[in-house]
Amino acid sequence: MKTSPLPHIAPASTERSQLKIVIVGHVDHGKSSLVGRIFHDTGSLPDGKYDAIKKMCDKRGMPFEYSFLMDALQAERDQGITIDTTQIWFKTPKRDYVIIDAPGHKEFLKNMISGAASSEAAVLVIDAKEGVREQSKRHGYLLHLLGVQQIAVAVNKMDLVDYSEARFKEIEKEFTAYLKDIGVTPSYIIPISAREGDLITSKSAHMPWYTGPSVVEALDLFTESKKLDELPLRFPVQDVYKFDERRIIAGRIEAGSLKVGDELLFSPTNKTARIASIEHWPENDNGSTKAAAGESVGITLDEQIFVERGNVISHRTEAPKLTNIFKAKLFWLGKQPLAVGKRYKLKIATSEWVAEVKEIDNVVNTDDLSHSSQKQVERGAVAEVTLRVRGLIALDDYASNSKTGRFVLLEDYYPVGGGIISMDGIPDQRSEVKVKSTNIHEVDYHITTAQRSYLNGHKGGVLWFSGLSGSGKTTLAQELQRHLFAKGYQVYVLDGDNIRSGLCSDLGFSPADRQENIRRIGEVAALFASAGVIVITAFISPYRSDRFKAQAAAQGNFHSIYVKADIKTCELRDPKGLYKKARAGEIKDFTGISAPYEEPEDPDLTINTTKTSVESCVTMLLDYVEQNLVTPVTSHSDKPSDYVGAEI
Repeated sequence: MKTSPLPHIAPASTERSQLKIVIVGHVDHGKSSLVGRIFHDTGSLPDGKYDAIKKMCDKRGMPFEYSFLMDALQAERDQGITIDTTQIWFKTPKRDYVIIDAPGHKEFLKNMISGAASSEAAVLVIDAKEGVREQSKRHGYLLHLLGVQQIAVAVNKMDLVDYSEARFKEIEKEFTAYLKDIGVTPSYIIPISAREGDLITSKSAHMPWYTGPSVVEALDLFTESKKLDELPLRFPVQDVYKFDERRIIAGRIEAGSLKVGDELLFSPTNKTARIASIEHWPENDNGSTKAAAGESVGITLDEQIFVERGNVISHRTEAPKLTNIFKAKLFWLGKQPLAVGKRYKLKIATSEWVAEVKEIDNVVNTDDLSHSSQKQVERGAVAEVTLRVRGLIALDDYASNSKTGRFVLLEDYYPVGGGIISMDGIPDQRSEVKVKSTNIHEVDYHITTAQRSYLNGHKGGVLWFSGLSGSGKTTLAQELQRHLFAKGYQVYVLDGDNIRSGLCSDLGFSPADRQENIRRIGEVAALFASAGVIVITAFISPYRSDRFKAQAAAQGNFHSIYVKADIKTCELRDPKGLYKKARAGEIKDFTGISAPYEEPEDPDLTINTTKTSVESCVTMLLDYVEQNLVTPVTSHSDKPSDYVGAEI
């Protein structure tokens, strides 16, 4: 079918932009044919390509197929399906395009993830005769999970249904309703015939009832990176190069903008430096001092700090969250089921981490969008999970930044899943505490730790009880205190009652306030321990990073006590009725129900209160204290009598 020139498209600009589009759809619904037709009808084919393919078809006695124009592999022509993502380039007078033709066959969905994860828009192809298939719904859900917000639906093969408006409206209604249920609004739904060339680049005489844009016109109407330069700066480091005496930090600005002189924050190291210069390739004769989202640039700093691939550069304000745990919605494609405890390579922008599956919260049926609780996620399923990494990773919620809020999981170098990040209920673990006091110096108090131990008859130390609400932390802490006090030991319990009524009375229960609450407890407990007191803390303290900070503050006097009890037991106890309220939705982000708890990896002592009586648990704790905190002091110089009459 002969096509006319592209109508109503703006003239080419001096600086051409580029948009990445992924083409997806059920197998045999005509994706490759659509791409080949776009290539042909926009005049983007290399010279002689069309004639060469047509000659090949004639030689083999095959009918000409537009899909052959972009299928580069001989195996693809022989098998008749696309088996890998193929990137091809074409252009319109408005801009350049990279089209990623992704496979629709169920066995090759992992390749689709690779293509969709790097795309800014998508065209989802549906066969007008076959209608909406389960795979069509999966692809729609997957595009949503991978953060593709601009979606055009092409209802292909309209020639096979006699260009029926009624059939088109039927498919349009069904698929629009499905997409709406998952929070997606398609930008355009277009009836086409890739084989006959209807509504590929221009209007169709066969479908005068359709008044919207053609496929190519719709692509030109898509926006490039929805005002990404107005978002907070996100500049993932691709690499660091050394030229002469300069160290150039290179990468692509995913969001925001920067300029020479800006103070930058590097995550997760928390280091800062200012931009000395901005480097462009090819070199910018104008000596540009600014750069914005979408640009690949290099920068030099005013001081030499260690920077490596995967670091995320931002401004000090509106920095990404730092965390070692986050929630995600993902599409699973691994041959082996995803299960709690399994580890995979996590890729976000240029960073790579080892991620462990902490929890499987829900498995979603992509056909009817129902939820179920399962112990593993099978291939082709969608799930809501909690992932954990070692160390702190810089993250954005997908809702705030679609570029840095989506990820891919790999196993043995192959993509096995992809999805979007949710930071709802996850606290920012970046330390907000800044040293504001100056002229502070350490003071020698002339009393050593050994001398305090000699006088007390025991060492000072922090017994950090951690566990779920209802596990028995407070009960054991109070009982242990009673027994130690009876022995004449200096002992004190820190719990929510005495901490929240004074030291932390200014704090609420937001994730940030809870983090600050634990930080203060850790610092106060360390002071108790340095004074020779055995201090027992009874707090959930669900995050390892917070407990690490408390351990660091205690400077060797920290003892991790895991008070272990399963969630069922804790709910049965529920001494304050908190689980009941959490299940009813009255308490948001309740640990163990709607917020994660990270078990201590190597606790000094584990007390399982599910199977052990209070008396037996206290006996274990007393034995631990006797073995680790009661050590005879034999040095005569450590006796407090040596200080009688000493100069003060």
